[in-house]
Amino acid sequence: MNPTELIMKKRGGGKLTAPEIEFLVQGFLSGEVPQYQMAAFLMAVFFRKMDFEETTILADIMLHSGTVIDLSSVPGIKVDKHSTGGVGDKVSIILAPMVAACGVPVPMISGRGLGHTGGTLDKLESIPGFRTDLSIKEYRDLVADIGLVMIGQTAEIAPADKKMYALRDVTGTVESIPLIAGSIMSKKLAEGIDALVLDVKTGRGAFMASESEAEELARTLIEVGEKFDKKTMGFLTDMNQPLGSAVGNWLEIRECIDCLHGEDVPDLMEITYVLGGAMLLAGAKALSIEEGISKCRGAIQSGKAWDKFEEMVRRQGGSMAFVENPDSYPKSAFNKEIKSAASGYIDNIDALEVGFIGIMLGAGRMKVEDSIDPKAGIIFRKKVGDSADPGDTLAVIHTDNKNILEQAAHRLEKAISVATEPSVHPPLIHALIDKEGVHPWHRG
Repeated sequence: MNPTELIMKKRGGGKLTAPEIEFLVQGFLSGEVPQYQMAAFLMAVFFRKMDFEETTILADIMLHSGTVIDLSSVPGIKVDKHSTGGVGDKVSIILAPMVAACGVPVPMISGRGLGHTGGTLDKLESIPGFRTDLSIKEYRDLVADIGLVMIGQTAEIAPADKKMYALRDVTGTVESIPLIAGSIMSKKLAEGIDALVLDVKTGRGAFMASESEAEELARTLIEVGEKFDKKTMGFLTDMNQPLGSAVGNWLEIRECIDCLHGEDVPDLMEITYVLGGAMLLAGAKALSIEEGISKCRGAIQSGKAWDKFEEMVRRQGGSMAFVENPDSYPKSAFNKEIKSAASGYIDNIDALEVGFIGIMLGAGRMKVEDSIDPKAGIIFRKKVGDSADPGDTLAVIHTDNKNILEQAAHRLEKAISVATEPSVHPPLIHALIDKEGVHPWHRG
């Protein structure tokens, strides 16, 4: 086969066969298809798309480019959750131990932050010593022993996806539904799960800003999951403002510690409980999402979720000193309060802009090789809908970089808008999507 002919075929809107897709993917992995030709192919897919059959073939080829983990020896229905990414999205760190504490094994392979979104691995690694680079044996042993593990994509798991994603990131081809679906599902299918719950973000701070695009992505992910005999459901959730109060790696871990001890951060815990309820339903530990939510609340209130989190941190090498005494964690050298200049109600917090400000402060990276300051970030004291008076603190910036403090503060002031009257905003959870279709979400 000739890579140029296949690129031209897709560029012209043609449909590729399984052998043609395999030739391109495996050739890129082996080095026989050069980077510039794969970049051209990805751009052709970005503009001409792939149909469902092509998307499923792509996911299958990337899945089998590496090891497919077998967890059949571990009792129970193994369930994971995947978020398409957002700002302040630390749900997994509360959710995974909470669900595991309810008896559902949670094998979770997570990603790093890139662009304006944060990454679960970076947050966990702000705990000194915490290892996300476990071997497959260690991964399997932890699921068997404690019913919980949170690691990154290893060299053995979907290596074709890992190499292609790095190229997509630098060629402007990330926001492609078939490429996103193939990437997500190849990793999730490789990790040994039986079922998957999706958190598909929509709004200003999401990769899929429009609800129609987010819905299309969710439908595609669910169809691919069901095609591989994995029970899959998803929720469309709002990402027009940061989730929770903290943005930044250790700051978000600290918020998770508080939530695991029972503190109610309303938007963060609403999504966490609903996703947890769905995971318990998928894991046959609840007969409905509502029953699952109730059990998840019980796991938080009883302290069992916290105990499971501590167990995971210990087993993955994390220092318990800061987990048990978070106030002792090092502080940023500089902080600055953002105060309200007017009286009214918080009308908008631009999640996309907040994500980029976080990167300025040192909390994220624009390139894979950039380093991260785990202490840096933003704490919001007011959220959308809250009232504000002149002089009220809206947010606090934390950074070690004095040179960008004023610029970051100026940008954050502009990212928060105050209106004279409260306005109506979309619900936090827009819809539940499963193989039967889209269902408006209403708590019973």
